Amino acid sequence: MSTPIRWGILGTGWIAEMFVTDLNAVGIPVVAVGSRSQESADAFGARFGISARHGSYESLVNDPAVDAIYVATPHPLHAANALLAISAGKHVLVEKPFTLNAAEAQRVSDAAAAADVVVLEAMWSRFLPSMVRIREIIAAGTLGELRTLIADHDQLLSSDPQHRINNPELGGGALLDLGVYPVSFAVDLFGAPVGITAKGDKTHTGVDRQVALILEHAGGAISVLHTALDTQGANTATVVGTEGRIEIDAVWYEQASFTVYSGKGSEVLERYDEGVVSRGMQYQAWELERVVQEGRAESELLPLSQSVAIMTVLDEARRQVGVTYPGEER
Repeated sequence: MSTPIRWGILGTGWIAEMFVTDLNAVGIPVVAVGSRSQESADAFGARFGISARHGSYESLVNDPAVDAIYVATPHPLHAANALLAISAGKHVLVEKPFTLNAAEAQRVSDAAAAADVVVLEAMWSRFLPSMVRIREIIAAGTLGELRTLIADHDQLLSSDPQHRINNPELGGGALLDLGVYPVSFAVDLFGAPVGITAKGDKTHTGVDRQVALILEHAGGAISVLHTALDTQGANTATVVGTEGRIEIDAVWYEQASFTVYSGKGSEVLERYDEGVVSRGMQYQAWELERVVQEGRAESELLPLSQSVAIMTVLDEARRQVGVTYPGEER
């Protein structure tokens, strides 16, 4: 049996809490946590039963008891934190969006290859059993030739201008926080787009409030996507092919139920209703562990080239909508 990967958590916010909750639920060992303050690391460690509590990120990544680091900090810190962990020889799971922009994503990818460590974007939807089954159905040819993805991720979130979703200093806006989900799904299904059209508007703080995207893919497939941070949407998705379609229930980017229909629209070919333990964030941890234990350079389910491609789409969408971040370099 392979030796379990020992996890260290970089950051102590709400996403770190959800991740550790899911890892604890299935017995994945979390051995250390790091924060910019000792007080925060101690509080997080006490809450989740983590013995090693580091008062700096540098101390965490240099902990010899840690094999892999989960980066759970705000978007603008992802690249620097990932590079710090890579420089210490750790494998890294980086919370989505992978970085602030594509240039940063490429730097992280290059560093991972040079250091011979596994780096994976924590797009947890990609690894859920529901998405695994959807890929199996598509690979079997049940839908025929794929033509269209229609998906939204629209949430009614805080209107506080200091909240990270509205704060340009923290990489706020709908695209990076929410729109990354349907964009990632589109790239998973069809590959990187060959054409990108984005329309949207901005909040008074200067981040994108809502964005509609049309992605054109090689072979003629089209993705029709929408994201918003101040309106609650249906949060469903439909994958359409020449021989059938898959309608994914709300919330499509979680472990969701779905129905497979024949091309004529009336015959149900499959109904999927499988649940998972806890929220399901453990699957991305298991994916990184699998890649490491099999001696692979990266995940074939989400290679770093795709993470760079996803950030490239988000970059172009922000350019068309007119959103840039303070001090951003591309």
